[in-house]
Amino acid sequence: MAETATGAALPRGFRGAEAGWPRLDLIPRPPHRLPLLGDVIGVDRRTPVQDSLRYARQLGPIFRRRAFGKEFVFVWGTGLVADLADEERFAKHVGLGVANLRPVAGDGLFTAYNHEPNWRRAHDVLAPGFSREAMAGYHPMMLAVAERLTDSWDRALAAGRSVDVPGDMTKLTLETIARTGFGHDFGSFERARPHPFVTAMVGTLSHAQRLNSVPSALAPLLLRGAVRRNTADIAYLDRTVDDLVRTRRAGGRDGSGDLLDRMLETSHPTTGERLSPENVRRQVITFLVAGHETTSGALSFALHYLSRHPEVAARARAEVDQVWGGTEAPAYDRVARLRYVRRVLDESLRLWPTAPAYAREATRDTVLAGTHPMRRGAWALVLTPMLHRDPEAWGPDAEEFDPDRFDAGAVRSRPPHTFKPFGTGARACIGRQFALHEATLVLGLLLRRYELRPDPAYRLRVAERLTLMPEGLRLRLDRRTAGTPAPAAVTEEGPAESRCPVRGAGD
Repeated sequence: MAETATGAALPRGFRGAEAGWPRLDLIPRPPHRLPLLGDVIGVDRRTPVQDSLRYARQLGPIFRRRAFGKEFVFVWGTGLVADLADEERFAKHVGLGVANLRPVAGDGLFTAYNHEPNWRRAHDVLAPGFSREAMAGYHPMMLAVAERLTDSWDRALAAGRSVDVPGDMTKLTLETIARTGFGHDFGSFERARPHPFVTAMVGTLSHAQRLNSVPSALAPLLLRGAVRRNTADIAYLDRTVDDLVRTRRAGGRDGSGDLLDRMLETSHPTTGERLSPENVRRQVITFLVAGHETTSGALSFALHYLSRHPEVAARARAEVDQVWGGTEAPAYDRVARLRYVRRVLDESLRLWPTAPAYAREATRDTVLAGTHPMRRGAWALVLTPMLHRDPEAWGPDAEEFDPDRFDAGAVRSRPPHTFKPFGTGARACIGRQFALHEATLVLGLLLRRYELRPDPAYRLRVAERLTLMPEGLRLRLDRRTAGTPAPAAVTEEGPAESRCPVRGAGD
């Protein structure tokens, strides 16, 4: 923790990186800086990730930006990121927007500092909840929620309406984690508007990101109304989770062995300790928010690319037909056999990893990649979308959408630590397999049922609220029939086979 002048503790992430980098002169920076404000010329505070992609292309695999008197170091080069993955010298750093979420998530798995004991305690208690056996138990509920999605899309199709892809994927993934993890039904598909939990969640995420765009000392003044709304959003999230836990306690253990049962009833396998009621609340909020927000973005981007690349969709659909046949409800073990569908998902996560950055801090004095000295506590932000576009790892066509990059041979030929949509190391996403199984299952079900028709006028816009999501993405649907011809490819520039939908999207 850092100390303010009054002695109040602030997360380390609220100070700049310059104190821990003795040779900042070795790290490129934008050429034009304003006194006090720093590198803000041409910056849109609504899209800090995409602004950073633009700087990355100009400045190279490590660069720095200054804002409001603080210097921040960004890294995306393959060799540099591989070195940061060394768990003996580096660890997760909780800073920037992640630290801004601590008022709502506290020492939950995602936002805990490394020294806080509840992170390891909760991880060890909850890890069995993502075992193969546990995942097989969640599978029928995932199918049931997916059926609610297809019922909704069937109604839209019958009425001749397009579907709101990000909105519907958010409903799907919220209901999936709520039902599988906590035995709760938000009734999202029965609502004309998003559930208030989603509204409050989006509010807290957006507020956390917005705090990075103003000087911390001025935030209470400049964001007075936003702070009030954020306080109300947090209170609503807390009340919702408290009601959910109270209901479970009143009804007793329901025998499902879900995540909430584990939080309430399971002792740590070594110490025998249990999670405190306050930490249970924080973990539930963490899973409800992180467990659906990133997966909904991944599904939305994947559906965008499938609609723009009908030849990819046709190949994926043929695989679904072959692997699943006429089975109405595919068994758990048949989902992992959709290897090409999984490649589509991975390639979408490569271009737009919905958690677009993670931070690493030095656990001792060290030198990054033999060039950049770092003192203990110094940290850098890994810019994942640029890591995933590094030509050294992905080739000169790294901006283009090509699922065959994840063919087994291609994966083996790449250096390690080049694909990081779920973070890295001991603090990587605990729910990775849950998210991948859910997303692959849903893509298979939708491909089997529908032809996806894009709006030719749509240009991919990426909304940022700590996570990334396509903005304004709507698709038209045709109910699939045998022998339906694939439409011509549609790209961001209109009909054409050779252009890439995302070329220059970060500019």
